[in-house]
Amino acid sequence: MSRTGAEIRASKQKPDQRSWIKRMMGGPSSTVTVSETKAKLVQDRISLAERHFGQLCDDVASYTRKCARLRDKGDQIAKDLVDYTEAETLNPSMVRSLSEFASNISTVQDYRQAQVTRLEAKVLTPLANYGLKCKHAKNDIKEGMKVQDLEVSQRKKLDRLRQKSPADRAQLTMAETELQKASVKASAMTKNLEQLIDKFEEEKLKDLKKILTDFVNIEMVYHAKALEVYTECFQNIRSFDVEEDIEEFRAKMQPSNSANRMNMVRSSSYTSLESASEQQATSSIRRQHSAPNSQNATPIKSTTNNASNSPLRATADSRNGVDDEESEEEDEDDDDDDDDEDDDDDDDEYTETETARTETARSTARTDKPAGQSEKTVIRPPSSLIKKVSK
Repeated sequence: MSRTGAEIRASKQKPDQRSWIKRMMGGPSSTVTVSETKAKLVQDRISLAERHFGQLCDDVASYTRKCARLRDKGDQIAKDLVDYTEAETLNPSMVRSLSEFASNISTVQDYRQAQVTRLEAKVLTPLANYGLKCKHAKNDIKEGMKVQDLEVSQRKKLDRLRQKSPADRAQLTMAETELQKASVKASAMTKNLEQLIDKFEEEKLKDLKKILTDFVNIEMVYHAKALEVYTECFQNIRSFDVEEDIEEFRAKMQPSNSANRMNMVRSSSYTSLESASEQQATSSIRRQHSAPNSQNATPIKSTTNNASNSPLRATADSRNGVDDEESEEEDEDDDDDDDDEDDDDDDDEYTETETARTETARSTARTDKPAGQSEKTVIRPPSSLIKKVSK
């Protein structure tokens, strides 16, 4: 039995009406629309987290680098202070204070190094890892979107078959089966996306809370330790005695009168010692030049007036006679040698010097003797005269 055109038109309109009713009542098409909306929401949330977490990662990395630079500058300050204390020769109070201050500053930089290490491990690394997490989440969303697109394409194919060949039940049944499979996959993917977005949001909030908590704890520990050490630095500066150092500096610049006197005495004593040594050296040189030769010169001892009355007068006369003979022989020898004249002059000077010394010694002996004692002069003849007389 054939159908009329009105029946055919009515049969064509019924699927559209049923599909519209199902869409209004939350049928498969509405499910697809909801899945697409959820997928877009998840994708937007992941992109937002990726963007802002990346910015936080860059900021924390810059902050960590600045802390490391502060650590290096603090170490340089401590090194410069140590060099200054080693080069300083005055101001002992300042040297002590700066040495302890430099040690404490170096301790602060050790705490800053611990701060940098903890920031890199507990703050910077988790933020950097969020880039990889967001990338994996985006890949999962793409897979879910492919399944949803497959469901939409199968639904469109079924609609076309119903419009073109509504009497072909075999193709319609096959298309409906494929659509049902795609719908099951899309539903499973929708649930997975829901779980994914739920898990992602939960991990994001927990990780952000932990990261910021670690950041605050790291900063609090550093600043607490640094505050303790900076308190010691303040005490080091308080122990800096300016008056003591300035008094020592003034003492070095303006020494006391006693010190001046001691310096003057030392300089005068050094001058007198140098002059005495120069005079002694000059006199020794003069004596060496004025000393007679032992071979040609024979010292002659002069006698005083009291010696003329002594019983050794004859001996003296004989000695003079012998001396005259010796002098004649020496004169004959002097004619043969021109250098002996200089020696005779030296002998005369030496004889005069010895005579003056003998008279001075005798006058001193007379004054030292008590009154009433008789003065006696003993003249000893030279050994050469005694030998000649004995011969």
